[in-house]
Amino acid sequence: MDGVNDGMSIGEVARRAGLEPSAIRYYESAGLLPEPARVSGRRRYDEDVLEWLSLIALAREAGFTIAEIRQLVTDFAPGTRPAARWQVLATRKLAEIDAMVARAERMRAVLRVALDCGCFRLEDCSALLAVDPVDGLNPCAMPAAAVEAARKRSAAAR
Repeated sequence: MDGVNDGMSIGEVARRAGLEPSAIRYYESAGLLPEPARVSGRRRYDEDVLEWLSLIALAREAGFTIAEIRQLVTDFAPGTRPAARWQVLATRKLAEIDAMVARAERMRAVLRVALDCGCFRLEDCSALLAVDPVDGLNPCAMPAAAVEAARKRSAAAR
């Protein structure tokens, strides 16, 4: 970088990433971002910092802690492949994410049942209270025995 106009200022990075400059400084202090170049004492960033920030945002949205993100992006020994370094963390986080996806899918199914529900009170809606809706069926319009039979068929098919 030859001058003040080389690279992006922290304000420009923050604007483009949709963050506050304080968040970028925090990520730097936490070791999640590489140390930026400085020109006349001011941080100057390359375009690739936006990719780093995108990865950090994705990891945060998926429930990664700052320590886990640091483990993903720092402290690589020369010659160590990322897959080997990430083995334990990735295995644990994949299980957590799979569980989160399963919960979200169950909630989506509950909400779909709720949209088709004809019950007047929540207390009357056994399908919604069961929190285990049967895909594609409106249990509120079915006799209880038919709902249970459909649930058993759905469970057996999984």
